[in-house]
Amino acid sequence: QVQLVESGGDLVQPGGSLRLSCAASGTISSIYTMAWYRQAPGKQRELVADISSGGSTNYADSVKGRFTISRDNAKNTVYLQMNSLNSEDTAVYYCKMNIRRTIYFNDVYDYWGQGTQVTVSS
Repeated sequence: QVQLVESGGDLVQPGGSLRLSCAASGTISSIYTMAWYRQAPGKQRELVADISSGGSTNYADSVKGRFTISRDNAKNTVYLQMNSLNSEDTAVYYCKMNIRRTIYFNDVYDYWGQGTQVTVSS
């Protein structure tokens, strides 16, 4: 079994910063793409950023230049550094990882974290 646990969500003032973390545990052979999504009230879940196993990154236009995704493969952890936060960043943030559990063919699945609340408000 594989479990993703997120942390770091909080209430922050506009212009502030937060760092989210998501750690995977369980039966893991390797982790491919790691990603952060978010879902604001009344809106669909959207991709915020992702990072490949090789370190290539991709960002939503709305967060480019403000957010940075990174990963620590030794710790099976992905991070999201969020700077210059504004009210439109308020949402529940979810991590997702594409994980190979064993060496057996096709033993690769997407796993989601439980979500962490980020609220930007004065």
